[in-house]
Amino acid sequence: MSDQQQVRENVSKAYAKAVCSPSGDERGCCSTPVQKGTVVKLAGYSREELEALPPEAVVNSFGCGNPLAFSEVGDGETVLDLGSGAGIDILLAAKKVGPSGRVIGVDMTDEMIAKANENITASGMSHVEVRKGIIEELPVEDASVDWVMSNCVINLSPEKPKVFAEIARVLKPGGRMLVSDIVVEELPDWVRNSSEMYSSCVAGAISEEDYLAGLRQAGLTHVEVRERIVYDDSQLAALIESELPDNAESIACCAASAGLTSISDVAKSIAGKIWSAKIYARKP
Repeated sequence: MSDQQQVRENVSKAYAKAVCSPSGDERGCCSTPVQKGTVVKLAGYSREELEALPPEAVVNSFGCGNPLAFSEVGDGETVLDLGSGAGIDILLAAKKVGPSGRVIGVDMTDEMIAKANENITASGMSHVEVRKGIIEELPVEDASVDWVMSNCVINLSPEKPKVFAEIARVLKPGGRMLVSDIVVEELPDWVRNSSEMYSSCVAGAISEEDYLAGLRQAGLTHVEVRERIVYDDSQLAALIESELPDNAESIACCAASAGLTSISDVAKSIAGKIWSAKIYARKP
């Protein structure tokens, strides 16, 4: 198995396990469990948006932003979501594009796809679907979508240039991308080397500068950051404990090598070095 395949397998296993424990009911060695879904309170979703969705789509959201907030997604358009998870964003997109539009989610984790299909059925909408695949090799036709969105997923890819190239491939001429993702700067080595911090959307993230450069190298234009949410230590601790509760124990234990004894210490050590960026680009 290649290094890239191993990374994907580790990430898929982590999220499969997490989605099967939506209440975050396992206790880590250094923390108490936190209800999953904390992230949506920080990500810019309105109460009205969340109340209109199946509860399981909300509690199993692992995103870092709301890529549809303030977007120009319109009636009748085709939207593609990279790493669609339990379906919170594809369901919101389906409401925006209406019955004459189309929404496609792509995910590599069987458990996530099953959960998304349950939520699609509960929503009663028929113009949304989920396909199994990896975001480096999208099961989507060339020049077939108006919008690409993604919510805290591209940072998990071990081959980000391939993802950026795939975005450019599937967008129609004039098509647009708006993703929410984690970017970082100057992380300590123990974080970079931690598989648990990778699955927590931190260790595999790249700098904002490299992210934007990668999109430009893929041939996209009008590349810009439209919004940033810089996480403080309390928000980082909540995200780690809430979204992947099993990882909290391993992260705290790995951090001991750096003299850090709790998730709170870990969060303080990396506060200000991690933020969610809403990134826009366009295909010529």
